Amino acid sequence: MEPALKILPDVSGEIAGRSLEEWNAAYVKVENYFHALRIRNKPLLGQLVLRVLERAQRRMPAEPKRSATEIAAEEMDHLVTSWFAEVLQTSPTGTDQMLSTRGRLALLLADMPGKWQDQFLRPGPWPEEFVAAMRESFIQAGPDFQLSKMTPRPLDLGPITTLTNFGKLPYVRMVLVWAFFGLLLVVIFWLTHGGFQQVFDWFRQNG
Repeated sequence: MEPALKILPDVSGEIAGRSLEEWNAAYVKVENYFHALRIRNKPLLGQLVLRVLERAQRRMPAEPKRSATEIAAEEMDHLVTSWFAEVLQTSPTGTDQMLSTRGRLALLLADMPGKWQDQFLRPGPWPEEFVAAMRESFIQAGPDFQLSKMTPRPLDLGPITTLTNFGKLPYVRMVLVWAFFGLLLVVIFWLTHGGFQQVFDWFRQNG
């Protein structure tokens, strides 16, 4: 029988040689993963998270330099991938990443969260309808599966595009362009601060 997760810290304030902060981070990591798979049943969610942490805790003594979060993430992926292999009757050897990705897509395509949430990570046998839906969805979520296809389009930034293109000009032309803008600003400032009146008076005196 596998040892259960030691919940209470020891005299040093740690669990299996790891701080409570590490375990909390590991818990959140695993919980968020299951949330992404749309596991919303709170009792089931708590059981699954603790199951992963139990597996991680058993590895702690042999891997003292690795964080609880890192080990828990590996155990979580290994547990889920192994379960996919059993349900789908597919060997995970050498194809763990592909099986994990396609398996998660199959879960969503088969609407496991809505119809068979209680079957997630349970040992077999499973309902025939669930197995059939998973295997059919697994085929649909093959290597060529695409969620969407979008053609990249250039962004129209309007006047900003013109300004940013100045950076492509040679240095001398760049200086001239900015000098022109600076002079234009000076003229506008002068005209709006009495310049119009001075020009009008000059024309009246010399007209």
